[in-house]
Amino acid sequence: MARDFSHIARTCERAVVTAYREQRSFGVDDVSAFSACTTLYRIHHPEASLNEARRLVAEWVDHHLVRGARGPTEGCGCD
Repeated sequence: MARDFSHIARTCERAVVTAYREQRSFGVDDVSAFSACTTLYRIHHPEASLNEARRLVAEWVDHHLVRGARGPTEGCGCD
């Protein structure tokens, strides 16, 4: 069942988590979905390094999808 991620305040975070979840639901493997979401984050934040993007995507996927937490994350500084 799909989760509602409307509680996520940051647009980029919500986009990344939604994209990851949807890709996995269509059978895309974890590494490919993670890579695509890293690219998506860098579209929202071209100033971010690849390492920073990977760290944030990993944090958000773990927080929202693996642990199912609804609280805020450290994330980036945007709205």
